[in-house]
Amino acid sequence: MSTAEETILTDRQLEVLERREEGLTQAEVAAELGTTAANVSAIERAGRANVEKARRTLELVRTINAPVQFTVPPDTTFADLVDAVYDHSDEAGIKVEYCRPELHSHLYATLQDCTSGSRLTTTVTVGLTEAGAVNVYTEQS
Repeated sequence: MSTAEETILTDRQLEVLERREEGLTQAEVAAELGTTAANVSAIERAGRANVEKARRTLELVRTINAPVQFTVPPDTTFADLVDAVYDHSDEAGIKVEYCRPELHSHLYATLQDCTSGSRLTTTVTVGLTEAGAVNVYTEQS
């Protein structure tokens, strides 16, 4: 079993998440751990929330560590967002690793929870790496 020592997960959260990933039901995990399914549910929910916070933290760090960063306001269309990525990358002499249709698809897939139609519903921070990767971070939780 893995150790939670160097993570934001508690030992119990890790234990529950591992068992759930193995395919056990909450009731089965509860029986193994000598607790209730409701307790397992609460532990699992807290563990998954911690995993999501860690993911968003990494997303933010990758974005703020990028040499090119810019903010895009809500109501921006994806076409304008793609144009902004290429404009900023051109100014910095960075070759974006995506062609236009791929970039549009990448951004839409990444930001689908932050859109309405083809427009952003929240502020987005974009970071471009020297290698041409496009990282995005939203304030939406």
